[in-house]
Amino acid sequence: MRIGVLALQGAVAEHIKMIEAAGAEGVVVKRTEQLADLDGIIIPGGESTTIGKLMREYGFIEAVRSFNTAGKPVFGTCAGLIILADNIVGNEQAHLCLMNMKVQRNAFGRQRESFETELWIKGIDERVHAVFIRAPLIKEVGPEVDVLATHNGEIVAARQGTLLAASFHPELTNDFRMHSYFLDMVKQAAHSSSST
Repeated sequence: MRIGVLALQGAVAEHIKMIEAAGAEGVVVKRTEQLADLDGIIIPGGESTTIGKLMREYGFIEAVRSFNTAGKPVFGTCAGLIILADNIVGNEQAHLCLMNMKVQRNAFGRQRESFETELWIKGIDERVHAVFIRAPLIKEVGPEVDVLATHNGEIVAARQGTLLAASFHPELTNDFRMHSYFLDMVKQAAHSSSST
């Protein structure tokens, strides 16, 4: 399996390392043409407004939408979660509009309010170590969205079909189980497209 990491901004090398630890090939993605050779893609953290602007500039908005419409999974972490959402609190223009959720940027406050915690994630047996840095929150989800994890009653991870979103940075730990979870989604998607 070849999993891309969108390399416009954010912790690209760390995601590549985790993809490889989880048993797949990681690919640094800088051009839309590269999507044709991938089985899934991760949109990493960074600054969502900047990432969205760069995605528009380089043609990634339509390209990633088409990639996902073709049945290929997309995983957004931190700012990547905001990029996936169809509604952003504060009337900021949404980006990919793929996932039926309303999100709030910097919901936990600024950099100094960053923290780490252990989370129960649906589908993963033991708690996952999660690093929150200027993290967004999922404030509301549509009926087709499955909530995977909450922290203090707020949604911090969710899945909608072939879309996965996490408020935290799974790439900044030594625990690659969130990446393994995504690889399982990619395998399921590949299996269902080959059997149709």
